[in-house]
Amino acid sequence: MNNPTDALWITEQDVVELLALPEAISALEDSVAAEARGSARNMSKTMLQYGRSNLHALGGQLDDLVGTKSWAHAEAGTCPLLLLWDAHDGRLRAVIEAFALGNLRTGGTSGLATKWMASPQARVLAMVGAGKQAMSQVAAILAVRPIEQVRVFSRDADKRRAFAARVQQELGVESVPVESVEAATDDADVITLATRASAPFLFSRHLKDGAHLNAIGAIGPDREEFAQDVFDRTGMVCVDHLPAVQKLSREFMQQFERRGWEAVHTLGAVVAKGLRRWDPKHVSLFKAMGMGLSDVALGRAVLERALAAGLGRRIPQPRKAPLRWPAAEYTGNHNPGLTGAMAAQTAST
Repeated sequence: MNNPTDALWITEQDVVELLALPEAISALEDSVAAEARGSARNMSKTMLQYGRSNLHALGGQLDDLVGTKSWAHAEAGTCPLLLLWDAHDGRLRAVIEAFALGNLRTGGTSGLATKWMASPQARVLAMVGAGKQAMSQVAAILAVRPIEQVRVFSRDADKRRAFAARVQQELGVESVPVESVEAATDDADVITLATRASAPFLFSRHLKDGAHLNAIGAIGPDREEFAQDVFDRTGMVCVDHLPAVQKLSREFMQQFERRGWEAVHTLGAVVAKGLRRWDPKHVSLFKAMGMGLSDVALGRAVLERALAAGLGRRIPQPRKAPLRWPAAEYTGNHNPGLTGAMAAQTAST
């Protein structure tokens, strides 16, 4: 018999079955608006570097849940987990395997920005980068705009051909590999950058008036995807989490540390204030760094659906156990771990 206080362990397969991309975008929309209104909070990412690997943690609070996602990114692989607790009594609510959740969050955030910032009639998407995030990026844009053609550019010709074929097969939209950034972006309505570039490769000349740009790859000060002249063409400029952008985005720091940050909006403020608008004479720009609140929002949606569907494995609440410290273990030679002086001191207290 299930104990109502039990937590749930929710697997990758459960996540995929329970949450579709359009539902993820809706959950993200609600959460960023809640943050802008002051009823949700985001915990900035922290990172510990050790050798060529690193440990990450980020999180947030949304309604009656608080949570944190953590993972070690090692050369051999990674294993992200999202933990959710009751915000009021601290009870563990869920442990969620978070590979798919991360893709839904990252792709869904770009989809949300595109929904609010791009031309309603956007037909052509340029996808620059064909790595592990690219498919969710394309799928999210298709979920919010009537895209008829996807152009794929990656420096690796085999990778871009394979990815374009996969997009066409799995998403049912015309997808063509192209040989340059210029060919991908020529007259494109939406451009998404998801690369590990350390120097800018996208310039103002690549963007038509009215284009929307999602820049999601450069999430550290050692990376850069677009040049500073792009800012000369922008109307609306949005970010997911301003403190992270101010600290980690070389693209934005170069531009706004000298001119001030007043022109930079958060996506949450745009949604909360209903500032949906598209300017056919300017470029719109969205910069994403990744938000712990977004993981919590999707985790909450998954947890609610899992409870309703009876999915997930029940796990008992962790309970305190008394520590073992019988007096005999701390006197004389009964504890071989104590030196003579420590044993004498322990025995005298």
